[in-house]
Amino acid sequence: MRLAPRSLFARNILLLVAISQVCALSVLLHFIQTPRIERAAATFASYIRTLDSVLRVTPREDADTITRNLDIRTDLPADATNIAPESSLRFYRTYQRKTFMDALRRDLPDDILVRWQGKDGPQRLWIRAHVSNEPRWIALAVPDAAHDDGLVTTLWLSLGLGVLAIATAYVIQRHLNRPLEHLAHAARQISSGGEPGVLPTDGPTEIAQVSVAFNRMSAALAEADATRALMLADISHDIRTPMTKLRLAMTMSSVPSTGAAFASSAEGYLDTIDTILQQFMDYAGSGAKEAPVVSDINALVANLAVDFAGLGHEFALSLGKIEPFPFRPISMMRMLMNLMQNAVLYGVTGLEVKTWTDENARRVCIVIADRGKGLGGQDPEALKQPFKRRGEGQPKGTGLGLAIVERIAKLHGGTLELRARAGGGAESRIVLPL
Repeated sequence: MRLAPRSLFARNILLLVAISQVCALSVLLHFIQTPRIERAAATFASYIRTLDSVLRVTPREDADTITRNLDIRTDLPADATNIAPESSLRFYRTYQRKTFMDALRRDLPDDILVRWQGKDGPQRLWIRAHVSNEPRWIALAVPDAAHDDGLVTTLWLSLGLGVLAIATAYVIQRHLNRPLEHLAHAARQISSGGEPGVLPTDGPTEIAQVSVAFNRMSAALAEADATRALMLADISHDIRTPMTKLRLAMTMSSVPSTGAAFASSAEGYLDTIDTILQQFMDYAGSGAKEAPVVSDINALVANLAVDFAGLGHEFALSLGKIEPFPFRPISMMRMLMNLMQNAVLYGVTGLEVKTWTDENARRVCIVIADRGKGLGGQDPEALKQPFKRRGEGQPKGTGLGLAIVERIAKLHGGTLELRARAGGGAESRIVLPL
């Protein structure tokens, strides 16, 4: 199974063309060509036996006349061999010659020997007969049955039919591959959080059934996603309404001289609840419905760095030259903001953002790094799962930040990689296609 070709087209060629051609050629040689050659050898052997019988009883005084009219020699030519010459390229010619010689020897008496003279030029058979009861070598023309008669044309015709079969298989495979390519593309879109659209169902019946089932699955997933988003929105609305009323009631009833610490703590908890609700909403909303816009990613990074600097968190910027490319601006801002917030929350110092273009792979690389405690020995892939957190003892966060970042990166056809930073700390690397 390891040696079997992987693609369906290659397997079709192997089964429909290669094996069928080999089988057809084997049947042709074994059941048609071999019996024909053996019959021709039997007929030729009967001629030789008749000739030998006549020459045996020929008077010695007539032997000279016969010798002059026929090529009869006492000694065999030096280039005459016991077996017919072989050719690795023209295997069919070797096969015919060998089959003919074997059949001829079976049909001749033991005292009548056969030798072959010549290879690619003029060829003759030397038969050791008996002239006046004395052994002599007689040269005879090689019968047509021992040559390529008709077989070369058959082989070329078989080769042409094989080429036609390959072309036909290619056309059929292209017709089958087109809907399968659409299906694979739609599946990749779903896996990255996008909307695949409706697949065409006008192909072959078997493929159309798969497309219909995929369309139903896609519609069910879209409906489930819409229901989830609506449910989270309703929950968020229902929770934020009493929160707003509670915050308003606390503001109106608070007395500056008493309970200031309690009011501040309560406000902090309300802000935490609001942040958690927003993270749930961000995770639920994939951003697939947002239209991509050709924009400058460096400008977005610089604006976010200015906002964080206003809050007292300075990011060192190292922005390489990146040509504008299409991305979803709101989703991209949410992704970068989550990573920068993580750097502030867990790293505190050594905050840095670097961007550059990998020209060979036509990719954009964005690295957000810090000099904190690093990944703490945790599995980077596990940290990208929902509700996993990079550090302990932090009062805020639900562990959805990196899950949101990875979902948005996949939505743009990119990847998220977490790694330890050289010299201490951690860095998050986003790779996006241009």
